[in-house]
Amino acid sequence: MLQINMADVIAVLNSIAPHLIAIGIVLALAVIITVAVNRRTVADTATRKLVHAESWLAVMVAAVAAVSMMLFGPLATLLNNASTERYMLSGETVAAANDLAEEVQSEGITLLKNDDGNLPLQNTKVNVFGWASTNPVYGGTGSGSMNATYPTVSVLQGMANAGLETNEELSEFYTDYRADRPVVGFWDPDWTLPEPPASSYGEELMGNARDFSDQAVIVITRVGGEMADLPTDMTADGVIYTDNSTEYADFAEGEHILQLSQSERDMVDLVTSNFENVTFVYNGANAFELGFVDDYPQIKSVIWCPPAGQTGFTALGEILAGTVNPSGKTSDTFVYDLTATPTWNNFGDFHYDNMDDYAVDYLDFRGVETHNTPTFVNYVEGIYVGYRYYETAADEGAIDYESTVQYPFGYGLSYTTFSQEMGDVTYSDGTVSFDVTVTNTGDVAGKDVVEVYYNPPYVNGGIEKASANLVAFDKTDELEPGESQTVSISFDDDDMASYDENDAQAWVLEAGDYGISIRSDSHNVLDEATVTVPETITYDSEDNTHNGDQTVATNQFGYAEGDVTYLSRADHFANYDEATAAPATYSMSEESMAMFLNNDNYDPTEYDDPDDAMPTTGADNGVRLADLRGADYDDPQWDQLLDQLTFDEMDNLIANGGYGNAAIDSIGKIALVDLDGPAALNNNFTGVGSIGFPASVAFACTWNVDLATEFGDMMGRMARELNATGWYAPSINNHRSAFAGRNFEYFSEDPTLAGVMASGEVAGAQAQGVYAFVKHFALNDQEANRQSMLCTWATEQSIREIYMKPFEITVKDGGTTAIMSAYNYIGPVYAGASANLLTTVLRDEWGYQGVVISDYFLGQGYQNADQMVRAGNDFMLATTDITNHITDESATSVIAMRQATKNLLYTAVNSWAYENGEPESATPIWQTITYVVIGVAAVLFVGLEVLAVKRYLSRRAAARNADARG
Repeated sequence: MLQINMADVIAVLNSIAPHLIAIGIVLALAVIITVAVNRRTVADTATRKLVHAESWLAVMVAAVAAVSMMLFGPLATLLNNASTERYMLSGETVAAANDLAEEVQSEGITLLKNDDGNLPLQNTKVNVFGWASTNPVYGGTGSGSMNATYPTVSVLQGMANAGLETNEELSEFYTDYRADRPVVGFWDPDWTLPEPPASSYGEELMGNARDFSDQAVIVITRVGGEMADLPTDMTADGVIYTDNSTEYADFAEGEHILQLSQSERDMVDLVTSNFENVTFVYNGANAFELGFVDDYPQIKSVIWCPPAGQTGFTALGEILAGTVNPSGKTSDTFVYDLTATPTWNNFGDFHYDNMDDYAVDYLDFRGVETHNTPTFVNYVEGIYVGYRYYETAADEGAIDYESTVQYPFGYGLSYTTFSQEMGDVTYSDGTVSFDVTVTNTGDVAGKDVVEVYYNPPYVNGGIEKASANLVAFDKTDELEPGESQTVSISFDDDDMASYDENDAQAWVLEAGDYGISIRSDSHNVLDEATVTVPETITYDSEDNTHNGDQTVATNQFGYAEGDVTYLSRADHFANYDEATAAPATYSMSEESMAMFLNNDNYDPTEYDDPDDAMPTTGADNGVRLADLRGADYDDPQWDQLLDQLTFDEMDNLIANGGYGNAAIDSIGKIALVDLDGPAALNNNFTGVGSIGFPASVAFACTWNVDLATEFGDMMGRMARELNATGWYAPSINNHRSAFAGRNFEYFSEDPTLAGVMASGEVAGAQAQGVYAFVKHFALNDQEANRQSMLCTWATEQSIREIYMKPFEITVKDGGTTAIMSAYNYIGPVYAGASANLLTTVLRDEWGYQGVVISDYFLGQGYQNADQMVRAGNDFMLATTDITNHITDESATSVIAMRQATKNLLYTAVNSWAYENGEPESATPIWQTITYVVIGVAAVLFVGLEVLAVKRYLSRRAAARNADARG
């Protein structure tokens, strides 16, 4: 079903307004002429009637012409998308996808606690408590939604599939309380957590539960989504929430959503007072405050079950029943107090108080006219994101680790035990390598993860460095009891380099001892060795670049540092309180303000280069796009092809990139389709979609690159069956804060884990000829104000080491040829119009060869195709005409358009659509209908014109005869 929002409707009306006005003017003229040419002004009836007829025939011609211009102009993209053929998945693919989704979840579910061997369950009968047990979280919202085409497996059905019998009376009690889940959508999300008050259970219900089984499972959920960061204060203005009782509030002032509500705590009290063997299941993507489980000795087991997709809850049932051994590891750190994290005071909604002159009016997704001034967020923690802070702060004596961190990054239990033994470490020719022997020392078959960290030498006050940094990982096969497997680890020494933004302004591998360790998680060392780098290596010359860079990486984002105090390790994090405090100023500096651009103050002609020569356009070289399949990016034939294109052809391709890219008939370029969704392919126009997989955070918790690659391959396979060549995913922004709404869609707080897993997904999709748009590049790590000129302030070091690193991995290792830019600004520069980001770093440094698309294009007061295309944002994710067309036709613009067109055509021709030569270009059905209507209108016009003339001549003859008789 076609999905429409009011902003699109209004944008469409605005784009076709000139055509509607033209029709209105012609119609008004016809009425005026009809009224004016009456018996008083024209006595001759024949002439009067002819004028009337010709006036309305003119209206007909004008209307047909205007409607045709609308259809083939501003409405073409929408009509192409809406009228596309509905493709469906084959039964074989659906079955294979369901099996893979279940396998992913079986390795993504993470066992956090299991005292007294409580799990697997010893009793096949089990009481399942918690309203969420009847309405769990399958995915996210917005682009992360599941497709309604396919059925989902619920928590209770998953347990039944695993052979467990649940208490139906208890489940019916919850569905009677409320059957539907509150909607956390784009606008006015409802954060209500339905949970029956403990007083409503009644002794009979609880007595029956005790009689049914001595085992209890509690399920609670949390969900976030696109445009919906999780509330940090549930009582704040604007937070929609309905309490479960009139006798108490679920949350007190200042309490956040990632802790138990009062109703949930009362329910936990009730369950633990009635059962001695309790398993607590947290179903959500955002790290939750689980400290309360330590208060209840009855809660013997704790499971983290990320959003499970359409079939993943069967895996939960199998883990509870013991037919599957959990092997997940946390992708984030679980701390006792989320309000004490370094990001707490600098995440959310911050508006400038001196930027009124830069305010813009735009239509939001609802079509509501919005007046916004620029906003900001300060990444004050620098490189100390997640475990990097907690491990380093513990080493520096700045925190008490045990009272701060409950479950470390990379932590997870199993129903068996493992040992890991580190072999001899060699360091030769810039490569660190060693073997790790993993042995199953327990009684049950299972898988284990090898996690490798490095601890670099640190000088007080020197380059910022964390004492624990994930550098490599691998997952074993399933090992039988007593079985061993040797895992080979190898990485380059420049993977341990730090970015020195102050002195060298380059990547630097400082001389000294580097601790190389294998750990069960980020905190607990299993074995370690030392690698000594004899002398400092600075990667600052053409023959000595960092990590294979094509050009030397040097400072590009100094302007993004702003007037912010950043957290430093110096003197044992002495500036922690100052750095992590709430913003000290809400004013942008004059220096940064001078760089700030939006659609009100950007004029492309001011940036035209008078020395640029106009490229050739419209040549007749006879080159077809299919001729370039497999050709090098620098093949000279590309210039011959590009010479053939006209300005309008390039502009149409660049401007209309919403969920696909346009056809160019002159070179054999067919229209291609892109589909949305990190966990499921969704066609927003036909309503057809694919099987929904577990959330990206579940993939991260598997620590299994092979599964990620299989997933990418499956997404590519499904995309082909749905006739799509592009996939808007994976999303690899950072879990900077547990409250970020799209943490389900992003992988981890760690850039290496995110980058390696996403790289596998990209490679899998690419192998099927499907290009994956890795997004959102870069620093789009919260939903609040993301479309409101959100100025993100960060150090160059953190930008390179944390926030750009996953993208770098997918480019260099995954081979991605498609990237989506972000809505936010980096400092005072819009990410989608940042040449430093999209050209200097992405293409010049990393050697990227592919296309960059914008995030969804509504103009929004700062998205401007002229500015974006010059910076390296090649085409616009637009479905209507706003500011997505090139308005400046200078040589500078055409050169940029030509490059953008090349990038898009290079990606398109190397997709599966061209694997068998030049594909046939099908004429959209709406065009065929339009041509038929135009033809019918032409015949009708000719007929009416002939009839009008005949009647005129007949009336004239009759008038002459009457005059003769008179």
